[in-house]
Amino acid sequence: MNTGKVKFFNESKGFGFIIEDESSKEYFVHISGLVDEIREDDSVTFDLKEGRKGLNAVNVKLA
Repeated sequence: MNTGKVKFFNESKGFGFIIEDESSKEYFVHISGLVDEIREDDSVTFDLKEGRKGLNAVNVKLA
């Protein structure tokens, strides 16, 4: 389980990005990968899953 902060999330388009705390890498998150509703600057935990364009954040929960 990784931890990070929501950099950006567009509710109307259903996607955003999370910056991982440990590596500062940025991961794409789609609304289908959310467990909880998220907003910009929320602290979250997440898993990574291979997507079409690299790793995506999934099972995203508020920390």
